Amino acid sequence: MTMSSAFVRNGRTDVVAGNPLARALLAPMFDSATADRRGRPNLARYIFLDPGARDFFVDWDAAGAATAALLRAEAGREPRDRALRELVGELSTLSPEFRGHWAAHDVLMRHDGVKRLRHPEVGHLDLTFQSLDLPLSGRAVHDLIIYTAEPGTASEDRLKLLASWAATRSRTAEPTRHT
Repeated sequence: MTMSSAFVRNGRTDVVAGNPLARALLAPMFDSATADRRGRPNLARYIFLDPGARDFFVDWDAAGAATAALLRAEAGREPRDRALRELVGELSTLSPEFRGHWAAHDVLMRHDGVKRLRHPEVGHLDLTFQSLDLPLSGRAVHDLIIYTAEPGTASEDRLKLLASWAATRSRTAEPTRHT
């Protein structure tokens, strides 16, 4: 997939894999101080603990509500998940907005819709998203999330620009092979 941003997220909202366009599109989250030691971002930490998330997500409150609902659903599925309990505790301690969303007990999850982003490099993007459950062994939950732009729109042009930058960066990051 070169013209769609695609990434895999686990039940705790850790981004565990992504294509180059996802890395470029979600650069503010990947570059955030909320990413873990290995540079792996967590959507919930970014949304609730990074002040820049309010600029990145045009509909920040809706993104926060949806993310808290994802975590609430995961807590119901995996009540003994220590890492999840620690994440919820951290967010509850540090974010009054998270506490409010968590207290709502919402577990409604959207598998498609529109995401409006304000990217620092290319500006405003209106993207459609689709979330697909990935079949894994056990009870683990992973979703593949794909963002695309409507053909012929300014968002498509901006996503193409990000795709071009991502392709250039991935080529320059590849090691040179000598024969």
